[in-house]
Amino acid sequence: MPITLKELADFCDAHIEGGNPSIVIDSAADITAAQAGQVTQLTNSKYSRYLKESKASACFIAHDFAVDNVPEQLTLLRCSDPEMAFIAAVGLLHPAKVYQQHIAPQAVLGANVSISNNVYIGACAVIGDDVSIGEGSVILAGAYIGNKVKIGKNCRVYPYAVIYDDVVMGDNVIIHSGAVIGADGFGYKFRNHVHVKVPQVGNVTIADNVEIGANTCIDRGALGSTTIGSGSKIDNLVQVGHNNQVGKNVIMCGLTGVSGSCTIGDYAILAGSSGIADHVNIGQGAVILARSGVAGDVAAGTQVFGSPAKDKRTAYKEQVAISKLPELLKTVKQLEEKIQALEKQRKNEV
Repeated sequence: MPITLKELADFCDAHIEGGNPSIVIDSAADITAAQAGQVTQLTNSKYSRYLKESKASACFIAHDFAVDNVPEQLTLLRCSDPEMAFIAAVGLLHPAKVYQQHIAPQAVLGANVSISNNVYIGACAVIGDDVSIGEGSVILAGAYIGNKVKIGKNCRVYPYAVIYDDVVMGDNVIIHSGAVIGADGFGYKFRNHVHVKVPQVGNVTIADNVEIGANTCIDRGALGSTTIGSGSKIDNLVQVGHNNQVGKNVIMCGLTGVSGSCTIGDYAILAGSSGIADHVNIGQGAVILARSGVAGDVAAGTQVFGSPAKDKRTAYKEQVAISKLPELLKTVKQLEEKIQALEKQRKNEV
């Protein structure tokens, strides 16, 4: 949506420094690739070198960020938080698709489905019995919604996502393609040389403002609920096992796996490829660094690394020590050779 630079600055509460306020901005781009008619951002000094050669028309930058050799055609948009200003600009210049109220004739709706105003249901979507869908929600083509599912307002379920029976979703929830919400938890008892399945009769409850990435799986509780707290963001290809209690504003990065019956505290971060054993408590604000394996509780506010995970500083020291092992082994071998030579010399002297 093209707008003038002045309109963009006013919308993002930014101050124009140099340039022509009447030029038209039609899109946003990264500082390494932005061209004429585009706006970019500069928030880190290590990228300052790109500004000097940039062909962009405008750049969001902090009030106190000092730069020189600014290209003549580039206007600086000074603001208190350039990252948030740029996000607002991207949303304005590249608005999300708006879906009008519509139920595709190819959609399949079960009995007693309650659909609020301004709901969109795409072709070949399947909606089970006794489902309720809140105002402004969008169910895109090929999505599957099981029986007795409750979907709040302004939710979006992307194509080929699968929502099993009894799942409860709050408002503003986003479920990306290929995600499976509410499959059976992985529960078995070994008896008489066979694995006996434990019935999984609970559900999944997702609070407001949660986003769940593509091909992520969240298992239903065995008896109660697996819960995802408000504002939490779960990346692609994440596995959340049954009975987990995930707090508010938690981040789970791609390829993370959380076994059953864990508690993840508010604002915790699980970085990429981290693995959490069952019945583990991760405290509020704790950070599990990438590729860490957690087998025990993690205290609030701490950062752990490694497998088994331990305090980040201790783990880093161990990594440094391990890197020195080849040199240490070489030194030990040299000392052994010297000792052997001295012993041989002593025997000859005797």
